[in-house]
Amino acid sequence: MSLRRPAALVACALAAAVPLAGCGNKESEIKSGETESAYLDLGDLRYQVQISRQLNPADTEDRSYLTGIPPAQARLKPGESWFGVFVRVENPHERAIQSASQFELGDTQGTVYRPVAIPRANPFAYVPGKVAGHGALPDQSSVAQANESVNGELVLFKVKTASFANRPLELKILGPTVPQDEVTVDIDV
Repeated sequence: MSLRRPAALVACALAAAVPLAGCGNKESEIKSGETESAYLDLGDLRYQVQISRQLNPADTEDRSYLTGIPPAQARLKPGESWFGVFVRVENPHERAIQSASQFELGDTQGTVYRPVAIPRANPFAYVPGKVAGHGALPDQSSVAQANESVNGELVLFKVKTASFANRPLELKILGPTVPQDEVTVDIDV
């Protein structure tokens, strides 16, 4: 057996590996998720939907999520429902980074919902701002983080109940920079 053949095979294998050598060190960005819990890369921050669900104002726990909403705005019309999306934001960098302030929730029929403003006094409210270096929203010491059933800050929507039949709903998070970047995640009610 000639030594040329194994040497040629080794040379071919090395030649094939060289273009791939630089690929293993960089994680790819994830811009969409087919389920909640996917980590999504928006700018230099990572977003994750912890949980989403319809909220019942008559339920004690759910009522606390609606704290501070003015009575006129808190009233639901027939065929409407509260829908809460609890979001976690992580900053893997040293410097503080601005979090997103724009969200949209859409159904498969093209109906788009914008969040209902929640007063900052509500301890579950998603409040956009700078996320500290190596920090997260919700902050470690916050009520939203301590509540193990949500582990995220609340983005609240008033949704037509009919939209729940037009699923999956899609949450879109729009970045705070120009040009505006976005990520999406499917939410199955």
